[in-house]
Amino acid sequence: MSEILFSLYSWPQAIIHIDGDAFFTSCEEAIHPELRGKPIITGGERGIVACASYPAKRLGIKRGVPLHEARALCPELVILPSDYETYSLFSRRMFNIIRRFTPQVEEYSIDEAFADITGMRRVHHASYDTITLRIKSEIQRELGITVSAGLSLTKVLAKVASKHNKPDGFTAIPGRLIARYLKDLPVEKVWGIGHATASYLEKMKVRTALEFARLPERIIKERFTKPGVETWRELRGESVYPVSPEEKSTYASISKTKTFSPPTSDREYLFAHLLRNLESACIKARRYALAPRKIIPFLKKNNFDTAGCEAKLTRPSVYPLELSPLLQELFDQIYEEKEIYRSTGIVLIDLVPDAPIQYSLFEDPLKAEKIRQLYEAADILSGKYGKHTLHLGGSHAIEVFGKGRRGTPTVREQTRMYGETKRKHVGLPILHVKT
Repeated sequence: MSEILFSLYSWPQAIIHIDGDAFFTSCEEAIHPELRGKPIITGGERGIVACASYPAKRLGIKRGVPLHEARALCPELVILPSDYETYSLFSRRMFNIIRRFTPQVEEYSIDEAFADITGMRRVHHASYDTITLRIKSEIQRELGITVSAGLSLTKVLAKVASKHNKPDGFTAIPGRLIARYLKDLPVEKVWGIGHATASYLEKMKVRTALEFARLPERIIKERFTKPGVETWRELRGESVYPVSPEEKSTYASISKTKTFSPPTSDREYLFAHLLRNLESACIKARRYALAPRKIIPFLKKNNFDTAGCEAKLTRPSVYPLELSPLLQELFDQIYEEKEIYRSTGIVLIDLVPDAPIQYSLFEDPLKAEKIRQLYEAADILSGKYGKHTLHLGGSHAIEVFGKGRRGTPTVREQTRMYGETKRKHVGLPILHVKT
């Protein structure tokens, strides 16, 4: 009875999940064809593996593994610094290719997207399977990278399908075949089921996605929270999560971190990175017209222990010039001279819509207004010439002493366009192709 029907119709909806195959290393291979087939990783600037190519994965090298362990597994490993500007360019182009086939595209992450192609068969004179395969083919032809694609009735099932046959795979799960693909899938592998839910299901003797999907609705509603009920419905072919083409505009928090190598105890350099974290977080907050009422700075030690503290602001603010004196005080509280640190970070929390400033009796309204105007100009300059074109003097030590990268600079960092200098780069990714 494993072939029971969860859906009466094969395609009440048709949703695709596109998932890049080892995306960062695939982008590097597209730019440097001589690297194809070699065990390569990105993340050299962080000291840990950020992404591993499939030849590297077959040798046991996984994301998050320290570089010295990766080298021990494969002495001839090619280690590259992460080139996020170039990866973002590939990502944008990949999403634009998908949008040629449907306007309903949700950018889920830098290398993942959902697309709703319901009703597009007549438009493209092709089946849903053929439309999906055309998207895959166009991405590979134009970008030189492969993706895995899943096609099904819901987002959860589409993600199950895309993971079924990686890399460079395609799997379609119509309504009549849902049970076939869920019967051997461990329940903890289902998108939306976390560690706690998987442990609870284990206690219920539920080990596969099919066993979970077959549980009676009464038990599901009695024993699980709203996300668990929604995942159960999605697994049964009922679309609960719509594909949302709108860009995310609300955040519960905004965080920015920076891992550098080698680790350091240099006070000025650490504060410069922490201030740059604050500047980056505030740039994003201003972009979405949000302002924090609390900030949390933290320093991560070389042994991965974290020191941090939380501070409440006298009023919401997204201007680092106003926040930097408080940040200096908090930094003095958490910094220990004898410790060695490997990363810094800032979290903006308790975010509220950025509203007209309510000044206290002790503030200078004219000064605050000038700061607001200064950052309006800074954002215009950043949009034209790249993020941090205008930055606080306290973070300038990064420009003097470097960003803490190790290994060979990225292609973009090595390339200077007309008018650029070593310290001044236009915020523009580039793509090298053979013609």
